[in-house]
Amino acid sequence: MRNNWKKALVAIVGAALLLSACGTSSGGSTSTGEKAKTYKIGVTQIVEHPSLNAAFDGFKQALEDAGIEAEYDPQNAQGDNSANTTIANNLISSGVDLIFANSTPSAQAVAGATKDIPIVFTSVTDAVSAELVESLESPGGNVTGTIDNHPDAIPNTMKFLKEELGAKKVGMVFNSGEANSRAQVDAVKEILKEMDMTVVEASVATSADVKQATESLIGKVDSLYIITDNTVVSALESVVSVANEQKLPMMVGEFDSVKRGGLAAYGFEYYDIGYEAGQMAVKILKGENKPADLPVQVPQNLKLIMNEDTAETIGLSIKDEWKAEFSE
Repeated sequence: MRNNWKKALVAIVGAALLLSACGTSSGGSTSTGEKAKTYKIGVTQIVEHPSLNAAFDGFKQALEDAGIEAEYDPQNAQGDNSANTTIANNLISSGVDLIFANSTPSAQAVAGATKDIPIVFTSVTDAVSAELVESLESPGGNVTGTIDNHPDAIPNTMKFLKEELGAKKVGMVFNSGEANSRAQVDAVKEILKEMDMTVVEASVATSADVKQATESLIGKVDSLYIITDNTVVSALESVVSVANEQKLPMMVGEFDSVKRGGLAAYGFEYYDIGYEAGQMAVKILKGENKPADLPVQVPQNLKLIMNEDTAETIGLSIKDEWKAEFSE
């Protein structure tokens, strides 16, 4: 009789423990009833502008779609490069599981501050020159991600400027302190050597310098090309106003800048490269891959889009063969 009583007590306690294990919490639960881990994701971004914001949105959506519970700690340098180091140290000391670095300067700061915490970047143009990875195919270390530099984007843009718009002198406003920007300007110069075209540079240090720098190009250029420079893009409307007033065709480096008044771009959606970076983060968080083993990805689906309102403003007729896919 005593043994039967003990067996009954064990069964009751066991049932109570099982019911407790099946309970849910704010962190969710797994199929086995265990509480799902909530990962802490540090986010560092150089400045507020639509492209970078869209990339972050894509990143978050990828984790959500994969069923990853995440708590984000987003920090923004507000265009101040010196703030990147402070942000990097803050994120590392807070014990995050992974860092999402949204821009070249942001990625460089965190990569220089930790060799242990996994880092996934996006909105980076030249990850090798920025010394973030050893190569695109084999990153090595604790850093990988997606770049915003399709190999055909700049060549197609320069060809369009020359063959369709008759440009010979291309004005470029950029922050020379950004490795991302310097790499793009140098790439443009290299391509134009073979096209009988030249670049006229106007360098800025802050977004407050952008309009004056653009005005300094008046009379020296017959077109503008605004690359994915974080400082300049954050003040793009200043460039647009000068370009429209002077009737200068202004090619830009990504779609959001077309929406904001740029004439045209060979580009892709920043949301997409953010989403792809998020998919890489999922593999890392789940323990399926290490950053060193995940090749850096390039954007997909390069296409031309145009802003019909801007074309009308500068007196440019859009040809049917340009196949504009977007207008604002």
